[in-house]
Amino acid sequence: MNRLPLFSLRQVSFGYLSDQPFLQNLSLDIYPAESLVILGANGCGKSTVMKLVSGLIHPSGGMINAFNLELSEANLQDEQFARGFRQRVGFVFQNSDAQLFSATVWDELAFGPLQLGYSPEQVKQRVQETLALLDIESLAARPPYRLSGGEKKKVALACVLAVNPEVLILDEPTNGLDPRTQRWLVELLLSLRQAGKTLITATHDLNIVEEIADRVVIFGEDHRVAADGAPEQLLRNRGLLLDVNLIHEHSHFHLAGKRAHAH
Repeated sequence: MNRLPLFSLRQVSFGYLSDQPFLQNLSLDIYPAESLVILGANGCGKSTVMKLVSGLIHPSGGMINAFNLELSEANLQDEQFARGFRQRVGFVFQNSDAQLFSATVWDELAFGPLQLGYSPEQVKQRVQETLALLDIESLAARPPYRLSGGEKKKVALACVLAVNPEVLILDEPTNGLDPRTQRWLVELLLSLRQAGKTLITATHDLNIVEEIADRVVIFGEDHRVAADGAPEQLLRNRGLLLDVNLIHEHSHFHLAGKRAHAH
C-alpha cells in the first residue's frame, strides 16, 4: 500500500497500572478511507487501542502519529491541535450512556459543532442534516435518558457525525442492539465507507466483520496482534479463531456471501 497512513503506532505500550503493562510494543498502521475491524475476545485490548488512537488515553511507551503529527498529551493540550484533531476524529463509545449528557437530543447533536466554533446557523444546519440522515427527527425534543438502547446508539452516532469527521472510531457498536438496529447500523457503516470515511471498528461480533471490513486485525488474549489481513482469509482460519477465543471448539462458523454466521 503506497498511501501514507493516517495513524501510525510504533512500539506502543500501555498499562492501567504503571508496573503492569497491558499492551506492549504494539505497531500498527491505519490508512485513509479503509474500514479496519479490530477483532478479539473480550479483554484482549481492543477498547484500549481505540482509546489510544482517539487520544483519550496516552501510551506509557512508544509513539502514535496521527495526520503526520505526534498524538501526544502535550500536543492535545494545544488548543489549535486539539480542535483540528477532534474535528477530524469521532469516537462512539461502547456504552452510549457514557456519551450522552444533554437535556435533549437536539442539544446533544449541537454540542460538538458549538464546541468547534460553528455559527448558530451552521449548527442548526448540521443538526437538521444529521437528524435527517439517521432518520431520527422524531427524537429531537426528547431527553436521551428516556430513549431505548437502539435509539441511544443512533443518537450517539449522530452526535459524532454532526461534526462530519474524516475518521469514525466505534467501540463494540453492536453490543446490546436488537437485530433490526444491528442491520441499520451495518447499512450506515457501508454508506459511510462508500462515502470515503475511515472506519475503525472494534468488535467480537463475527457476523458483521466480512461485510464491513476491508482489513482485519485480530488480537489474542495475550493483548498482542495475532493476525492482520483480509477478512475472508482470516475468518476462514478456524484454528486461529479458536486460538484467540472468538469461537468455541464445537461451534460451526461459515461465510455466506458477504455475511458470516457462527452457531
